[in-house]
Amino acid sequence: MQQVDTVIHARWVIPVESNAQEPSGQALDCHAVIIDHGRIEAIVPSDEARQLYQSDEIVELVNHALIPGLINAHTHVAMNLFRGIADDLPLLAWLNQHVWPAEQKWVDKNFVHDGSMLAIAEMLRGGTTCFNDMYFFPDITAQAAISAGIRCSLGLIMIDFPTIWAQNADEYLSKGIAVHDEFKSAPLISTAFAPHSPYTVSDEPLTKIRTYADELDIPIHMHIHETADEITQAINHNGKRPLQRLYELDLLTPRLLAAHMTQLSHDEITLCAEQGVHIVHCPESNLKLASGFCPVARLLNAGANIAIGTDSAASNNDLDMFGEMRSAALLAKGVANDASALPAAQALYCATMGGAKALAMDNEIGSLRVGKAADITAVDLSTLETQPVFDPVSHLVYCAGRHQVSDVWVKGRRLLNQRQLIQMDVAAIAQRCQQWQEKILANQV
Repeated sequence: MQQVDTVIHARWVIPVESNAQEPSGQALDCHAVIIDHGRIEAIVPSDEARQLYQSDEIVELVNHALIPGLINAHTHVAMNLFRGIADDLPLLAWLNQHVWPAEQKWVDKNFVHDGSMLAIAEMLRGGTTCFNDMYFFPDITAQAAISAGIRCSLGLIMIDFPTIWAQNADEYLSKGIAVHDEFKSAPLISTAFAPHSPYTVSDEPLTKIRTYADELDIPIHMHIHETADEITQAINHNGKRPLQRLYELDLLTPRLLAAHMTQLSHDEITLCAEQGVHIVHCPESNLKLASGFCPVARLLNAGANIAIGTDSAASNNDLDMFGEMRSAALLAKGVANDASALPAAQALYCATMGGAKALAMDNEIGSLRVGKAADITAVDLSTLETQPVFDPVSHLVYCAGRHQVSDVWVKGRRLLNQRQLIQMDVAAIAQRCQQWQEKILANQV
């Protein structure tokens, strides 16, 4: 028998297929995932696994579905400490009157560390194994992610105006490149340039980012066409819709992750699909801020890749990828007036392989396939709320919740064991969160 690091037996193994337009929703019955040296060695029927493999860690999950770890493709994790600070407002009022003033007052290295730890704990408990971030002090978020064992893509932030992180475009760029260089050898850390949006970053910095992204071979992550006001203001300013301006700057490429994209014409949908732009759909944030509806079905029909993100806990107000999958699937049907739009298997694909493709990590994560990293989430489907189980993929999207995530592995390392975080001190995280709450409340009075 072959000695391996871990054998996970599960009621269902859901590998997630690589075909975005027609994901099969295949569920392998009574199979085992074999892990060795952080990678998937084999996926075989459990009876066969018991005969071929031995391990010091054998995990029996008789009521569970194993899925690829979920990928949160757009978030601002440190903002977990601003959860609920300003609700029921449109985007620009939310940003200008509440979030940006709060950031000026509170954001520093300690804020980013504590907020990142809180968010990472929430994400791991909800089955997310990789997140794509955009915030200040990305080096601090990287340190938090490394200590927790989660995979992340660091956003190298760029904004035209001064912040605590940098004073001008050149400083944002130089500090971002320094962060890239510092963590480029870290096995679970990658980077992406993160210009905030077309309305906060001017042409010259965007041109530089385009050049450096090619040189460093990393993605570009940006809020684009999030609201109708954004489009109106852009046209009033320079006579162009933001996507047209970005196209003229040669930014519409397969490197680009365009978050939100709620305001799209037919020609823009075709253009983005033809140029290989990845769309990061954030349904619940868009709903809460009344920003609009991403035309997911039309984008998919045009051939675009769709990933899913939560946005920040300040605008959502959680980092629950199960909730996002469900909202994405239901919203797509309503917007398209088509009950077959974004079926369950396709929603699961968007939350896994869609994110992996957007981050250029699809050879490493996003599906359960031999040779890939063992980033795995186990979901207990034995609860009353998910009985009976006729179709486990349907259940994962339409009725399961993050509270049913029992176990999580990242690169073969178990980070959540029967709902308990192994690497993280939950009590210490909660204590720091309470201290921030008291400090912020005391200064609002």
